[in-house]
Amino acid sequence: MTTSEKIRARIQAAGASYFANHNISEYIEPGELDSLTAEVACEFEGVLRSLVIDTDQDHNTQDTANRVAKMFVQEIFSGRFLPAPKITSFPNMGYKNLYTTGPISIQSTCAHHFQNITGNCWVGIFPEKEVIGLSKFNRVVQWITRRPQIQEEMTVQIAEELKKFAKTEHVAVIVKANHHCMTARGVREHTSDMTTAIMTGYFQSDASLKNEFYQLFNSMKGH
Repeated sequence: MTTSEKIRARIQAAGASYFANHNISEYIEPGELDSLTAEVACEFEGVLRSLVIDTDQDHNTQDTANRVAKMFVQEIFSGRFLPAPKITSFPNMGYKNLYTTGPISIQSTCAHHFQNITGNCWVGIFPEKEVIGLSKFNRVVQWITRRPQIQEEMTVQIAEELKKFAKTEHVAVIVKANHHCMTARGVREHTSDMTTAIMTGYFQSDASLKNEFYQLFNSMKGH
């Protein structure tokens, strides 16, 4: 049984799903990421051969399968295979107002064509009893975006995870990104981008707070 088959069997036995944008780290045992990487390299070598590329003689592609496998597992899809970053929260010493952070760089992958999604994310928080450090927002966003997905679902996931880590129901998220599945193929449109926004808690129910967030967003870098 291959490593991927073992992991898949554990997930199915637990009655869980393993969509492209899901994190499956709890079903991976120590040492299996190395063997999974080797399995992906073997499979990708088959892709190159099916593309009629002479990987034995072509010096440019002789180790491409290994490089791609490491990139998939350890880097651009690491949000699927690695557990959530450790996020420490601190007591909120009386701050009861909106604060924002961004732009946070987005580097993700479209699940439809496996093309790059690149852009920025901005976050608004209305804190409750605890707060987290600013750099932790970047870590959470990067963990979520390093998976194959679509931007709409990515934005929802960012908001839901930030609610857990920041321990507040009041979260606003804006994502603005370019999709290489539009720029590098298909319509090859280089001037379009996509913007998605999620408002939860007070940001959804309080129009003045939502408006304050958008005003601050418009004054921030990169929008």
